[in-house]
Amino acid sequence: MFTKMLMAAVLALVLPATAPMTATAGQHDLDTAEGMAKVMRKIQCSLKDGEAVTYWWHGKAFGRRMGMSDKYLFDVEGMNVRHCGTARDKNGNYGYTLRTREILLYKDKSTGEVLKAWENPYTGETVEVWNVDNDPVNSGPSFGMGRDGKPQKFPGDVIGDRWWFTSAIPLFYTNVLSGEYQKYIGGQYRATEMFNFFGDKESLMDDTVDSANVQVGWVRHSDWLPWMEMAGRDGIIYMHTAGRKLDDWNDMSDTMKDQIAKNYPKYTDPPPLDDDRENVTSWTFFKKKMEERGGPEPLKREFPF
Repeated sequence: MFTKMLMAAVLALVLPATAPMTATAGQHDLDTAEGMAKVMRKIQCSLKDGEAVTYWWHGKAFGRRMGMSDKYLFDVEGMNVRHCGTARDKNGNYGYTLRTREILLYKDKSTGEVLKAWENPYTGETVEVWNVDNDPVNSGPSFGMGRDGKPQKFPGDVIGDRWWFTSAIPLFYTNVLSGEYQKYIGGQYRATEMFNFFGDKESLMDDTVDSANVQVGWVRHSDWLPWMEMAGRDGIIYMHTAGRKLDDWNDMSDTMKDQIAKNYPKYTDPPPLDDDRENVTSWTFFKKKMEERGGPEPLKREFPF
């Protein structure tokens, strides 16, 4: 979820910079595809093959329905552990692949405890909570080239010693939890991922620094999460969060580290660099787990008489 959209946000934008990122001695040359690939790689991970880095973020989730005020539903806290490997295209051009796995916890808005059950304020029913456990969320290879085959331009603004850029990525695709008649009756999955990335110019441009200092703001709005059991009711859920690439894995909250130790031990490390498994999303994960339980429960019919 977070990683796939982060990768798209970093690599797909071609916005003009307020001030050029002009390279000097000892800095990456952004007039070359290799220089751009290395800068973007430093935002994502590290220039050292196999060196793991971790993104961590937290915030709040809200519900929105027509004719009602928005509801503060619960808190969210996420992490993504990742690393990169060097790649070369058929012409020998420099690029990289990204291998990651990610967690998103849903937490009680009053106590901060990780939710196991949640009372849905829209239905009055208590439902089981399914935290995000997406392994893997991989991407690449990427080579610092734009769609026109030319080196990318830095996708944002640079003022003084700071850089930043922003992007909104709308999604509309087949919902794996729906049937085969989606063309006729709907059932597509809709979401928008909105990112703001920030950092210091020095760590990004210095070619002796392997990983850039990055802060991130992440907003997501989408259809209701499947475990909320909204059964087609109108409305959306949106999440508003902020975080950063950590200096050390242990800089995460005690809550997240405790959950990883108890329930997600593999998340101390990213997937192997040669991992070629199909990516997992919250929806495919939910479908797999439901099938392991014997399939979804039938919808209860409600009659007006």
